[in-house]
Amino acid sequence: MGHKHAKDEILAGALAVAIRDGLSRLSFGRVARQLGISDRTVVYYFPTKDTLISEVLTAVGLQLQRALAQAISSAAPGHLGLLRTAWPILAAPDADPVFALFFEASGLAAAGRTPFDTIVPALVDGWVRWAADHIDGTPAQRRAEAEAAIALIDGLLLFRQLAGAQRADRAARHLGIR
Repeated sequence: MGHKHAKDEILAGALAVAIRDGLSRLSFGRVARQLGISDRTVVYYFPTKDTLISEVLTAVGLQLQRALAQAISSAAPGHLGLLRTAWPILAAPDADPVFALFFEASGLAAAGRTPFDTIVPALVDGWVRWAADHIDGTPAQRRAEAEAAIALIDGLLLFRQLAGAQRADRAARHLGIR
């Protein structure tokens, strides 16, 4: 006898709960209530809360990478070139809740909270590898440019969360990104 709900559907419900309530309040019960199912069904697909959190954060990252891949048609000459292409997508109002989740996870990672302390550094490293694949140069140059790109993007996006879109856009313009 098969299960009535697919893992992707439950993951989408978990993402909706995380965006609405935050990662720190994500629970099997909240996801189950969101979808109108038993929390045992959620546990069947995500046996631990750490697994659920990890898969939610990974799904968010993959969504962003797909959106960016559509906008990036060729390798950028460096970190600023990549930022010029990526900023309009990343700074879109509908991306704000996604980055609020990322920064919540980052704060929990910085505080040493499990599982964030291992998940977030792995996500950041994955973003650096992804960015390096979209920048011209030798492998070492691409890695350094990718790290600079991610540092600037994260800084601008955090500034956007805390100071607002207009101030973040003004900072991006000053950096030559917008």
